[in-house]
Amino acid sequence: MCGICGLYSPSGEPQQTLVDSMRTRIRHRGPDQGSTDAFGPCVLGHQRLQVIDLELGYQPVANETGTVVAVFNGELYNFPELRKELAASGHEVRGRGDTPVLPHLYEEYGPRFVERLDGMFAFALWDADRRRLVLARDRLGKKPLVWTRLDDGAIAFASELKAFHALPAFRAEPDLPALDAYLALQYVPGTRTGVQGVQRLEPGSLLVVEGDTVTIERYWQPATDEQEATDEEWLERVRESVTAAVRKRLVSDVPLGALLSGGLDSAIVVAQMAQASAEPIRTFTVGFADQRYDEREFARAVADRYATRHEVIVLEPDAAATLPRLAAAFDEPLGDEAALPLFLICEAARREVTVGLVGDGGDESFAGYERYAAMGLAERVPAPAAAAGARLLRALPAGRGERRSSAFRAARFLEAATVPAVERYGRLMEVLTLEQRRDLWSDEARAEIGTLLSPGFLLGGRVPPGIEGLQRLDIDTYLPGDLLPKSDIASMAHSLELRSPLLDTRVVELGLALPDHLKRRGREGKIALRRAFAADLPPSVSHRGKSGFGVPLATWFRGELRPLAREVLLGEPARSRGWFRTAAVERLLDDHAAGRADNGHRLWTLVMLELWQRAHIDEAVPTLA
Repeated sequence: MCGICGLYSPSGEPQQTLVDSMRTRIRHRGPDQGSTDAFGPCVLGHQRLQVIDLELGYQPVANETGTVVAVFNGELYNFPELRKELAASGHEVRGRGDTPVLPHLYEEYGPRFVERLDGMFAFALWDADRRRLVLARDRLGKKPLVWTRLDDGAIAFASELKAFHALPAFRAEPDLPALDAYLALQYVPGTRTGVQGVQRLEPGSLLVVEGDTVTIERYWQPATDEQEATDEEWLERVRESVTAAVRKRLVSDVPLGALLSGGLDSAIVVAQMAQASAEPIRTFTVGFADQRYDEREFARAVADRYATRHEVIVLEPDAAATLPRLAAAFDEPLGDEAALPLFLICEAARREVTVGLVGDGGDESFAGYERYAAMGLAERVPAPAAAAGARLLRALPAGRGERRSSAFRAARFLEAATVPAVERYGRLMEVLTLEQRRDLWSDEARAEIGTLLSPGFLLGGRVPPGIEGLQRLDIDTYLPGDLLPKSDIASMAHSLELRSPLLDTRVVELGLALPDHLKRRGREGKIALRRAFAADLPPSVSHRGKSGFGVPLATWFRGELRPLAREVLLGEPARSRGWFRTAAVERLLDDHAAGRADNGHRLWTLVMLELWQRAHIDEAVPTLA
């Protein structure tokens, strides 16, 4: 696991010292080793977190002649097979780890060798003979990679955007249309990042630079197995594929554990880890004083069953200390409040382990989100009846005062049922509505943004049919835009590597292929996953609904975080920016404090945006070479 960065200049030779400075900005991703190496017009930098082949796993890696070199971030799970294949073809592959296979595979297959890789990764490869730079990301986007073209024509790339602040030629300017999308969805969708001119390379994509020409192509889209099977055969395939995915992620030369939320997905991962391990595994979970958000009881049931070495972190908000640290880590705006407990549990886990397995991806792979059921049910509710029901529920204190209350959730569903199908999924996902954003932005900001887009159009303007269609939509949008960056940044800020067995490519494709009755039944999701592993879990866990690292934002913003929110959102830095109408911000704050509305998630999204702006735009002064 590493951080990578570099510069490519088709008309000159970039300064090696600039890439040294870029590496400094991402040293947290790999504090064990680092180097900068110049190859004429291309300079490659890396920071290494030692996980496999501790002695000989240094980077960059090269072919026998040194004409093909690469730096790599991630883990390859099929590297033993690849090493055997390359040895049989006469290649001399250094060491015993995964990264050294890259230049040799490129020699055999060209840029499309990426299709042979099974794992999570982002890499940069330089072909000196062809003067070609190749960048690529794994199929689902577990490992990040951003890039930009500088004014002099040079291409800069890095694992994290903060590396670009080391370049005197880089100027960080906020991308207001992207930030409007962030306010709608709590993340910036697509290839934009929130900073003008900086793009994410899409998951499953390959970027090739030759001279001034940049070519990007997708090399993977999830396919589904169409073969017929009985329910028992499907369940056996689920059990086999998930078990295999867990086991191949246990390869490590450093201590390894698991993040245990108390929900179904992480419990299954822990159960399979424990069954494959001769020693007790380490598990870590987050607890809250607020019982509605506390998962300790369920996590403890799993930990006790498998006699894990279990550690609980009870989270109390220390806003002054933690939120600025969180904003400093996330150099692209992210309003997912679960980043806070994840950030802190990763910090605690890193004191004991270097690698952690997680249950990320179970909802996408096996249809766990309640909104999937809501989409189907909404088709059967007449819009006028839905509108009337929503008004009645919103008139009740519970219908507007607490996001997790049944009345609030029912009102949100009915409001979504009133809009056309193309907008419905976006409505279920949105944080700030189109009307709220229109009221919030100043006239000057709105003029720069142009047309404010609804969440439905921000998600692509179409909703594929059926449950599989919704799964694919989330795999294309929510997963790479929110969940995976959250996991990567929150963990790598503490030099902790996270691995996600339920996002194994084979597991994802199998989950998509399942018949609908093994995906959802009413409000219950992940039917196949529950049935396949029911015998491995305590009944209190296997029968639970969706859970995770939730945060009691409504309570916090009426208590401990209330002063911070007012200072951050109404202080001089925010006012002088001129983005938002002061009256609209005050209304969100006051309505929440008085209990007239639950604006906790909206306030969190706005607070994190302002702190992001301060950390990564206002104060991100380039490092001089």
